[in-house]
Amino acid sequence: MEGPYISYLSAQFGRPVLLAGPVVPEPPQGHLEERWASWLSSFPENSVVFASFGSETFLPAAAATELLLGLEAANRPFLAVLNFPKGADTEAELRARIPPGFEERVKGRGAVHTGWVQQQHILQHQSVGCYLNHAGFSSAVEGLVAGCRLVLLPMKGDQYLNAALLARELRVGVEVARRDEDGWFGRQDVSDAVALAMAEGGDGYGRKWREFLTDDAVQKRFAGDFVLQLKELVRAA
Repeated sequence: MEGPYISYLSAQFGRPVLLAGPVVPEPPQGHLEERWASWLSSFPENSVVFASFGSETFLPAAAATELLLGLEAANRPFLAVLNFPKGADTEAELRARIPPGFEERVKGRGAVHTGWVQQQHILQHQSVGCYLNHAGFSSAVEGLVAGCRLVLLPMKGDQYLNAALLARELRVGVEVARRDEDGWFGRQDVSDAVALAMAEGGDGYGRKWREFLTDDAVQKRFAGDFVLQLKELVRAA
């Protein structure tokens, strides 16, 4: 997936780069919790936006509020999961992020949750069509394998590089635009990114990479080539 960058590194350092292949999650076991299965099933196929940032990426209050308002403005059903650092008063933190009147306005089509959820099960649900995430690479792969359109909102570290690769190079997602003056985003940026990702016919590249990631022969070839390259290194030592 990162072919040109791997070639560049190998050329710069004059050494081979050994690739073990992407880590693709196994299909989830068991069933989705009835609470969410029932709620998601009340919406049309591929219509729900699932927004989640993992267990180690936390949005500041103002950013989380803009995210929620952007999901509201997108005019699609959504499930947003917001988590907080260990020891935080989760109820108080959540209240600080939910805008006045928001719950009433999105009643029946929007849900905000804090805490663990069965992410893979949710992504695989037929009603979920868009995955708004922090551009963690594992999360992005989970979304691609599940057949979701990706909206990318990187917050730290390599997430920015991942978002650039996924949105600009591989063209499998849409990165949320940010303001030049402070680097943050607004509700309209979120809404616009969701609309663009969900546009008709926008999944061509995603389908291509989904087929690549789920191809057993490709994964076996990666593993086989990796072992062969290790043996060659040993022989050359």
